[in-house]
Amino acid sequence: MNIMIRIAIAVVSLLVAALPARAQERIGVVASFSILGDFVRNVGGDRVAVTTLVGPTGDVHVYTPSPRDAKQVADARLVVVNGLGLEGWLPRLVQSSGGKATIVTATKGIKTRDADEGDSHGHSHGKDEHADPHAWQSVANAKIYMSNIRAALIAADPAGEAVYRANAEAYLGKLDALDREVRDEAAKIPPAARKVISSHDAFGYFADAYGITFIAPQGVSTESEVSARDVARIIKQIRASKIPAVFLENISDPRLIQRIAAETGAKIGGTLYSDSLTAENGDAPTYIDMVRHNIRTLTSALAD
Repeated sequence: MNIMIRIAIAVVSLLVAALPARAQERIGVVASFSILGDFVRNVGGDRVAVTTLVGPTGDVHVYTPSPRDAKQVADARLVVVNGLGLEGWLPRLVQSSGGKATIVTATKGIKTRDADEGDSHGHSHGKDEHADPHAWQSVANAKIYMSNIRAALIAADPAGEAVYRANAEAYLGKLDALDREVRDEAAKIPPAARKVISSHDAFGYFADAYGITFIAPQGVSTESEVSARDVARIIKQIRASKIPAVFLENISDPRLIQRIAAETGAKIGGTLYSDSLTAENGDAPTYIDMVRHNIRTLTSALAD
């Protein structure tokens, strides 16, 4: 075959692979909650149709699936989950749906931290009861999420491999830049001020990665009960350590943190996004927006 013809065929093949898949040909993917949905969209691009069960501002810890969710799972090719016991309601949903979707655990290969590490009490998460499920709070872990999602999409849709690899590579570059940005911002906070009070224990991986201590009255799940003893311990610690600010969370009732602030005189430093993104018009419509918002909120309150 003439070399020019071969080159023409190769170019056409690449162009076809890069074209958006028609709606009916897209790979149906269900993500358990909004952060995973954002990851899948960044890898899959126009070749995937992504449905998120727990949408923006939703709390994945306490979610109750609907019949519509069962239908979406039944129709999906892939179901992307966090694992580590985060979605305790999901196995029953998958079973009741009767679908044959491949379950993709996005945290596969991540070195987990124990839910009982740090200052707050852990919460049982079934067979993964000792693992803190909030692994996405470390940007380095987010890169592992991306790798697992990329591999799953390639396995489900080999024809899109070049697209998935290119999309993932571009996004991984953005995550590298984000990680550097977080470290630069964290360095602005004096070491003595790197102590944060938040609603529930969702930031352990962030703390380990970036050297900021998080203290929470509630465990790793928003289902866990907050005792008067826990609140008293936090108040005592704020006063003893002269912690200047406490932070709300987008998925948690603000009244507990407001009470702690009132009793200690600590200011409310802003709202952190832990387990959920916002709608498009919010502060954190994407994972990168979420992480950037969180570190800038912390720096603004603590770097003075």
